[in-house]
Amino acid sequence: MSKRRDLAHLSVWLGQTLVGAITELPNDRNIFAFDESYIEDSDRPVLSLSFYDAEGRLDSNPVPMQMKVAPFFSNLLPEAELRQYVAQRAGVKSVRDLPLLQLLGEDLPGAVVVRADSDGPPPEVLDEEGTPTELADESQPLRFSLAGVQMKFSAAGSPQRGLTIPAEGKGGHWILKLPSERFPLVPENEHSMMQFARAIGIETADTGLVPVGEIEGLPHVFQKAKSNALWVKRFDRTEKARMHMEDFNQLYGQFPDKKYKNFSYSNMAGDLARIIGFEAVQEFIRRIVFSAAIGNADMHLKNWTLLYPDGRTPRLSPAYDLVSTIAYLDDFTMALSLVAKERDVRNFDEDLLRRFAVKVLVPQRVVSEAALETAERIMRVWPEIRGDLVMDQDAKERVTERMRTFPLTRKFAL
Repeated sequence: MSKRRDLAHLSVWLGQTLVGAITELPNDRNIFAFDESYIEDSDRPVLSLSFYDAEGRLDSNPVPMQMKVAPFFSNLLPEAELRQYVAQRAGVKSVRDLPLLQLLGEDLPGAVVVRADSDGPPPEVLDEEGTPTELADESQPLRFSLAGVQMKFSAAGSPQRGLTIPAEGKGGHWILKLPSERFPLVPENEHSMMQFARAIGIETADTGLVPVGEIEGLPHVFQKAKSNALWVKRFDRTEKARMHMEDFNQLYGQFPDKKYKNFSYSNMAGDLARIIGFEAVQEFIRRIVFSAAIGNADMHLKNWTLLYPDGRTPRLSPAYDLVSTIAYLDDFTMALSLVAKERDVRNFDEDLLRRFAVKVLVPQRVVSEAALETAERIMRVWPEIRGDLVMDQDAKERVTERMRTFPLTRKFAL
């Protein structure tokens, strides 16, 4: 007769603050509950705005889950191919959230740490693990979690000294996004569009390219690629500490497979106005206009994030995952609707901006000035920068053609 496995009981931490616990129940169920000390703390750090009601009160009622963990935690886990790979390395079933969260809980996105009760609080100082002599052993599980579907790894070191996949795949201040087998030159595409965004004044994560063959400790199955990987400096890590964050899918309390559903860009802009203020709305508009102009049809809810530098006060994070998807799929739609289910960039004009402002309940000038200024900068900077970008020439032509189609940039065409 086989020995019965003990059910997991995991503590949830934000720095040295005990937030609550996730308790495994029989029949693949689990429940997250806030700790009483966290509930009673009026100066508590924010785990997620999804746990607060419209009046700003913490909703501490636990909700049992089946197979999945609560949406906030489920969104911390990898998706699709990356999830399958991490689960296979660990010898766990990819359809079950809790074993993956238990495995990856020490190196999750943001500042949240999930660990066994007996381990106590996490270290106060973040220790970046891994050296060129301490590489990932392919017989061991990977212990980082990076949300999303693209194959990527957490890396230690630096682009200048060399990037390394550290022991057990845990730790690191850098994300390495591998080239796609299906779509050519995605790292070059993303790096180019991130450079373009920075050139017109959008705050972005730092990025660069590194030949796959120069990444130490990369699992053998991925070493055959002869092209570049993209490195991204993590904005949820400082030199010695984690910085908390949550994406908008977490903010809306949805599971990862709903990231294209139920909410619109106007919903997001309205919440930014309420939570942060008009400056955040203007930066949001800049990124929407930029994405429409370059043909980025994949700015879903998980590609927008709030940072909590002090643990309590949110700000819009730097932009990331800016890719011209029309280089691969000719599409005039955006990932989410702007107003009244409108997703077609060919209808994204000044009249739509006015309707957007009314929907979001912000002054029209807040929206229009940011949008038109961004469109003008795009058309001025693109001819100056396109020759220096490593993006494929055909992809550059597609971006140029999209700018001629998009009403806001077309009005500034020379």
